[in-house]
Amino acid sequence: MPRRTKIITTLGPATDQYDKMYALIEAGANIMRINLSHGSHDEHRKRIELAMSCAKELNKTIGILLDLQGPKIRIAKFQNPEGILLKDGDTFFLDANCDKHAGNQTEVGLDYPELPQEVSAGDQLLLDDGRIVMSVVGVKGSRIECRVDNGGRLTNNKGLNRKGGGLSAPSLTEKDINDIDFIATQPVDYVALSFPREAADIHEARRLLRQAGSQAQIVAKIERAEAITNIDELIDAADALMVARGDLGVEIGFAELPGVQKHIINRARERDKPVITATQMMESMIHNSIPTRAEVSDAANAILDGTDAVMLSAETATGDYPVKVVSTLNEICLAAERHRAPRLMVPETNEKYDRHDKAIAMAAMTIASHVPIKAIVALTESGSTPLWMSRIRSGIPIYALSRDPSTCRRVTLYRGVYPVEFDLTLHKIWEISRQALALLVKQGILQEGDKVIVTKGDVLGVVGHTNALKILTAQAKLD
Repeated sequence: MPRRTKIITTLGPATDQYDKMYALIEAGANIMRINLSHGSHDEHRKRIELAMSCAKELNKTIGILLDLQGPKIRIAKFQNPEGILLKDGDTFFLDANCDKHAGNQTEVGLDYPELPQEVSAGDQLLLDDGRIVMSVVGVKGSRIECRVDNGGRLTNNKGLNRKGGGLSAPSLTEKDINDIDFIATQPVDYVALSFPREAADIHEARRLLRQAGSQAQIVAKIERAEAITNIDELIDAADALMVARGDLGVEIGFAELPGVQKHIINRARERDKPVITATQMMESMIHNSIPTRAEVSDAANAILDGTDAVMLSAETATGDYPVKVVSTLNEICLAAERHRAPRLMVPETNEKYDRHDKAIAMAAMTIASHVPIKAIVALTESGSTPLWMSRIRSGIPIYALSRDPSTCRRVTLYRGVYPVEFDLTLHKIWEISRQALALLVKQGILQEGDKVIVTKGDVLGVVGHTNALKILTAQAKLD
């Protein structure tokens, strides 16, 4: 049984060599992520080209995800490159007018000058992913007086959050808009939007992408407290979700994070959207060759909850063991998936389907839960039918056969869905299904005699026209 949960790997200096990239894909990477917070467009272009080249040699389909930086609120720099050491009880000032390179033991500048207008006495500020905690004592002009509640070493450009959220920084920055123009020149399948608060943020990002000429789908990164309040509208507006546990954990509190993660995964699946679980998945493997037991349990629980994909960040981008961490996560995924019932009944629902292609997808899963089926084969233009199928818990592999390379790359995110390039327009309508099964037998995906469900449309090559379902027996040759 192939692995159902997908693995997203972040590219960086540790993956720039041909042999490392090749081995990364061979070890099980499904989607390559590039973090636009780091590096130049030229570096990103070379990494995409290298990844696509290696995937072609391996005869594998990979997706490409580019992650916009967004309005990460940061402090400025200190005079001492090693930063400062803050002790509990210290008084410290955040000053929007302070020289951006002149931070010292008592104050530092800000790259978000509006912060003094958006905080007040009693607010709690968390710096460096929550490692340092300060309470706002008062605000005077551009200066925010703080009391250090939890000290530590503070260095240049560390991120800053307000507990509970509420900062008004826009989701799209000028840098993001420039990066969207670059994205439009590349074979990018998904764009991750940082810090969205409401559906309007998603709609604006999509407008800019389409205006630039990109058809990439949008992943809403859930990392603001307000995003939890507006979760349903964000799910409906976006094409996929990401539980971005770094900033989200800081804003809502770490203790709340596991429950919120489960809630987001459940809501995304209920509303037919794929979901990614990210941040510190295998953090210790940046410098260690094995994960901690806690990391193994964390990854496994996300998989058991039904996440479509688990994401690696610095572990592969800058870590010492980029290939080893992918192979380790691959093992964890397979082990976790074995601990779920391989076939589950389709839940009863009173939902009325306004699209016949979705009705066919649900009918296929209902039949598959009652009939001994080896696989489901979905002939698809857009990938919608296999996406709907993948929302139902099942141990049955779903093969998405499409003539569109971008559709094949897109479904690499969907749990339990595997892309196969197949141009149905090259065949007569009455032989398409059996030609498709013959291809899968030839590729070793199916064996002769396997019972499979095939879904397709009577109108060839048109999106949204899946209207037929058959149970067929796989054969290597046509009768």
